[in-house]
Amino acid sequence: MNSLAAPVPLGGEIPARGRTGGPLTICFPFAGDELGGSHVSARGLMEGLDPARYRLLVVPEVPDGTIAEFFGAFTRTPDPAAPRRSFVPGARFGPGKVLRALAGVPRRARFLREHGIDVVHSNDGRSHASWALAARLAGARLVWHHRGDPDARGLRFVAPLLASRIFTVSRFSLPQGSSEAARAAQVVYSPFDTSVSADWAAMRARIVEELGCPPDALLCGWFGNFVKRKRPLEFVEAVERLGAMLDRPVVGLMFGDPRNTEVGDALPERIARVSGNARVHMMGYRSPGHEWLAGCDLLLVPAAREPLGRTLVEAMLVGTLVVATDSGGNPEALEGGCGVLCPLDDPAAMARAAADLLADPERIDAIRRHARLEARRRFSKENHVRQVSAVYEELARG
Repeated sequence: MNSLAAPVPLGGEIPARGRTGGPLTICFPFAGDELGGSHVSARGLMEGLDPARYRLLVVPEVPDGTIAEFFGAFTRTPDPAAPRRSFVPGARFGPGKVLRALAGVPRRARFLREHGIDVVHSNDGRSHASWALAARLAGARLVWHHRGDPDARGLRFVAPLLASRIFTVSRFSLPQGSSEAARAAQVVYSPFDTSVSADWAAMRARIVEELGCPPDALLCGWFGNFVKRKRPLEFVEAVERLGAMLDRPVVGLMFGDPRNTEVGDALPERIARVSGNARVHMMGYRSPGHEWLAGCDLLLVPAAREPLGRTLVEAMLVGTLVVATDSGGNPEALEGGCGVLCPLDDPAAMARAAADLLADPERIDAIRRHARLEARRRFSKENHVRQVSAVYEELARG
């Protein structure tokens, strides 16, 4: 937990002080109660910030929910204007939702002033909508952390007016068509524990034993929520086609909470129709994710316009081969030969790319070595914390 100790110089610099004269106070509001990659990244940042320089306050919309528990090591206080029903992630933000968000602005602005908040760091679209104007009215600086599509209307039209700085998780996510937003934006790659390791042989054996599949089966992983953008149905199709190409069993492993779905019964119905040399299993949510990733031979990522998926980087760190679509931030994560790219919405091409890779052991070894080195260089928690804290200090002085 972050203390209230007086800040100390770091690297010979005098740290900025908050408006109360002590450490900078950073507020992290979170809407809804579904955990995702943004929460993992935010906690990684918070764990790396110097408690002598920063006082952190987490404001969950659901005070005793999953997100509040996830940030249990930090000071938390309930949202002063929590809605009766949360906004649905990814749903269109029409006039009615705008009015609902504006209704809570006065209470949130008062909350920020009473707590002496210096910087509000919002991490998802719903939190931007609920807290951006309140931060401006309270005189706090706003860091708008964008983890989605570059064409998002909030990023293009609202963030330039209200945000002090815009972070994006990849070059792909940088705002398009808005010079004002582009000037305020910078790429800050999400933080990863680059020291992670996993016993791939033990994890693979555990999966094989649990499912009762042959020891020589090719294990293909999927990790994430079952939303249309991630193309879960295309994953199943690619696994089935790969099974038809190989002379060994192919098993698809879909890790994720089945409640977080946009495809309804279409996914289990499609899985039930998988034929030939392939099978697909719903594995549920498992933690820690990198260990289960290590037990997979391949990570197949058929996603469309994914800003920059955490599982690609985690796979690079633990030595799991990645075959991903040439879409969104995937090429950026895998640039320099850290994986294999294939066309979007073409499961047959994904299967062919995977089969070609498996047939080239020398290429496999080279990719694994290079990917691990690149992931450690580009995606370390230390780099992320250094970039973000530099912006906090700059905003506090400005």
